Amino acid sequence: MKKIKTKFNGLFLIKTKNNYDNRGFLREIYMRKNFKKNFIFDYYSLSKRNTVKGLHFQLNKPQDKLIIILKGKIIDYCLDLRKNSKTFLNLFKIKLSSKKGEALFVPAGFAHGYKALDKENIVLYKNTEYRDEKSEMGINIFDKQFSLGLDKNKFIVSKKDKTNMNLKQFLKLYKSL
Repeated sequence: MKKIKTKFNGLFLIKTKNNYDNRGFLREIYMRKNFKKNFIFDYYSLSKRNTVKGLHFQLNKPQDKLIIILKGKIIDYCLDLRKNSKTFLNLFKIKLSSKKGEALFVPAGFAHGYKALDKENIVLYKNTEYRDEKSEMGINIFDKQFSLGLDKNKFIVSKKDKTNMNLKQFLKLYKSL
């Protein structure tokens, strides 16, 4: 398991190896010694091709997240909302794949989302805080400020994500996380 730093403080890629044999493969996905975090809550998501999620965060009880691709591939988006960060309001974007054995550690203070690329995509989330439905919020991933080239009419999007605020509204209401 190898940690690869990014230009975003605390955000890093995890590279692991799929160990193949005639039965399939085995992959290590988490070793506590590699993280100084207490992951207390896991969930996973199955997304069809062309599903877009995000950008999600919890206003109260922000979560560090370990994003693990169990099946398929995604383009992962992380928006830095940490006021005192050198990368405040910058967006990190990376393609992650189960075949490459990749995961991403996203520290608290980021809004997170992704675009599903394969027919079936399974993403496991390890979190340092429990889900707090009352403080779950989102910034619209289709906001033109991000210049992602995503057309909301071409993707599968939840009703909740369709009503996410844009970045300008977030900054006016909350300033940062």
